Amino acid sequence: MSDNDQPHDGGQATETIFTYGAPQLKFGSGASAEIGYDLSLTGAKRVLVVTDPGIAASGHPQRIADQMGRFGIEAQVFDQVHVEPTDESLALAVGWARENGPWDGFVAVGGGSTIDTAKAINLLSTNPGELMDYINAPIGQGRAPSEPLHPLVAVPTTTGTGAESTTICVLDVLSLKVKTGISHPRLRPAMAVIDPELTFSQPSGVTAAAGMDILCHALESWTARPYDSYPAKQPQQRVPYCGANPISDMWSAKAMSLLSGSFRTAVRDGKDAQARQAMAMAATFAGMGFGNAGVHIPHANAYPIAGQVTDFHPADYPGTEAMVPHGMAVALTAPEAFRFTFDADPERHVEAARLLDPSAQCPQDAREFLPEVLIALMRDIGIPNGIGAVGFGEADVDQLVEGSLKQERLLSTAPKPVEADDLAGIFNRSLQLW
Repeated sequence: MSDNDQPHDGGQATETIFTYGAPQLKFGSGASAEIGYDLSLTGAKRVLVVTDPGIAASGHPQRIADQMGRFGIEAQVFDQVHVEPTDESLALAVGWARENGPWDGFVAVGGGSTIDTAKAINLLSTNPGELMDYINAPIGQGRAPSEPLHPLVAVPTTTGTGAESTTICVLDVLSLKVKTGISHPRLRPAMAVIDPELTFSQPSGVTAAAGMDILCHALESWTARPYDSYPAKQPQQRVPYCGANPISDMWSAKAMSLLSGSFRTAVRDGKDAQARQAMAMAATFAGMGFGNAGVHIPHANAYPIAGQVTDFHPADYPGTEAMVPHGMAVALTAPEAFRFTFDADPERHVEAARLLDPSAQCPQDAREFLPEVLIALMRDIGIPNGIGAVGFGEADVDQLVEGSLKQERLLSTAPKPVEADDLAGIFNRSLQLW
């Protein structure tokens, strides 16, 4: 019997197995020109290209749709994706797709909002029911799809979400003012096509916010609860997010190394091809890391921050409605979250700080090292100075904590137990970070 087979906590054996999943990957300048050929190999004949109005204006989605005709594929573009999807916007997109279908393949051209919308369309074009049937419990029913989904090719035009690699679709439930998701292995795209040329037009503010999402994906999966600390599971109990493991560690560490040499440059000069390529690769690698290990406190906190915002309008994002972009929302409590988790694995937190900034010196109090590195980066790239800068005050903390506690799946991945008082402390200390 190995150490991991020994009973712990009242005789409970711990896990000895981790899982890994990823889409097919095609990476490089010009890769998006080959999607028609790639889809033809699946037998697809009628494909929906999903995008948002801003990306549609660039011409990329229509160009991708047009090339499919050479391979006997009829393609149509749906260009009404809502930035930061909601239950209402997804219901409208799904309704349109059902009315204009059937489809036997999907292509998502855009950021995480577009890829997540395409995942929802794919799910509800192939399976019965409505959104709330599949949304994670306790907010929704958490039902698993009963039918296979069609091939989905994800083509990110922003460098951040990693949605092209993951099994989750994120959305706001407007009536509850909470951000949540749908999670199942069948939602993972069949192929991720990463063409750095499509990201050159990404504005500086979007690069900064989306880049913090990359960073936190890598950092949270790197510091996640180890897979072999969980109680042993039966095969039918396994989920995509199994905790930090040797393969997710490899992807997450490489993503952080890529960010250390490219993030500030990409924000400062969006036309720097080398920095853009490194950011695109970091986003995909981080997605392959957290798409298997999971994320924890900063992402759990980001959901109520984004869901409860009332009067903040970020630079370089379209529209007039108040919003905190997902990557920005994740970043705003990250320094304090990692100060809280430090004692779960001090060496891993210090190593992360060194990966993100090899030139930084570890202070005498090593607990401060990673928060200092994160705050220095946030200041340099223009991320707001804590949740107070996006409109929250002390009076809002209890409601933010309530929203975070609803993210049970995420908090269970944290490297140490997280209670309401712990979250309140993180939010209060994040009102002003510097």
